[in-house]
Amino acid sequence: MRSLDLLFVVQRYGTEVAGGAEAHCREVAERLAERGHRVEVATTCARSYVTWADHYPPGETEQAGVRVHRFSVDHPRDPSLFEPLCGRVLGDHRPVPYHLQQAWVEQQGPKCTRLLDHLAQHAGRFDVVVFFTYLYWTTWAGVPVAARTAPAVIQTTAHDERPFHLPIFDVSMRAAAGFLCSTPEEAALVEAKVGRHRPIGMPGVGVDLEERGAQERFRALVGLGSRPYLLFLGRVDPHKGTAELVAYFQAYKERNRDDLALVVVGEKVTEVPDHPDIIAAGFVDEATKHDALSGMLALVVPSYYESFSMVLCEGWANRRPALVQGRCEVLVGQARRSGAAIPYVGFAEFEVAVQELHRRPDLADALGRAGRRFVETRYSWPNVLSLYEDFLWQRKVGGLSCR
Repeated sequence: MRSLDLLFVVQRYGTEVAGGAEAHCREVAERLAERGHRVEVATTCARSYVTWADHYPPGETEQAGVRVHRFSVDHPRDPSLFEPLCGRVLGDHRPVPYHLQQAWVEQQGPKCTRLLDHLAQHAGRFDVVVFFTYLYWTTWAGVPVAARTAPAVIQTTAHDERPFHLPIFDVSMRAAAGFLCSTPEEAALVEAKVGRHRPIGMPGVGVDLEERGAQERFRALVGLGSRPYLLFLGRVDPHKGTAELVAYFQAYKERNRDDLALVVVGEKVTEVPDHPDIIAAGFVDEATKHDALSGMLALVVPSYYESFSMVLCEGWANRRPALVQGRCEVLVGQARRSGAAIPYVGFAEFEVAVQELHRRPDLADALGRAGRRFVETRYSWPNVLSLYEDFLWQRKVGGLSCR
């Protein structure tokens, strides 16, 4: 296959950015560049998804073979406007006037008119423009602009949440030449919104299969000693299920006098309560993350809303099992297809699952081996990137007519 000229558009970009979609975008961009494609990124200067305040300087840089164009955000998010709008737009399922939806999208942010100017001037230079996540202003406003002169594709990272069903996102969806999804559940959700006539690719998310963690380093770093531990890895945010997980674990410890610990690793949006058996390690680098994954009893993914769990596959790559939120169709689907995770609904099922894994290391190891086989077969980076290339090449060949 000949090389492609690709532009990725994403709300935040950088090695210091803690976000699943953003990390996914960076990995795909850098790895496609390694395979000989000419890759650029258009993004904002923001680092925080809470404030969208400029953090990086505007301008052009090169990172791992990718040209990165950063543009200043028009204004940081204003909580005094955004929070009431969230209540009005997302609070119930009544029809919401379009002007309120638009106000919410603009406050959701990051609004960046300089990025739109860049798309208007330069999108036509690229074979395909790929937008990451349907949710943010950069995609909602950017897709219709880019689609005037290039095929625009949305990597939706969608799940069954109130914003996805808002009519305002029909604007960007209608302008797109195709969609990229990570699981069958996400693809079915997108198809239900856009219809069967729009092409939907499902490359998934690549997983680094190298086992390079050293659990002894992590245990020493956080003072675990030889204790078994459950691991949460991700944004520490009630929207990611962390408040429920902490409450469940506290209840578990009241009823089970064992040596099990819970380690919480990730950027903190909310604080983790003090508890003798809960260790809040904060944001860590990649090496420390792999150290943590290698030594855990099991990973816990408590989120109700996921389009794909990258960390779940990273845990399986380290031959460790997982407990996943049973009310999230995507996580349950990943668990069933892999045979490597136990879904739970409510505290009683959480407690029984933890007890079984703690008391039966043979079960935990068997689940971990199944997870490793699953990611080797389905989510190795060569497989995933080949699927990306095939889908994007078809969009280039189809051009603007595929809309």
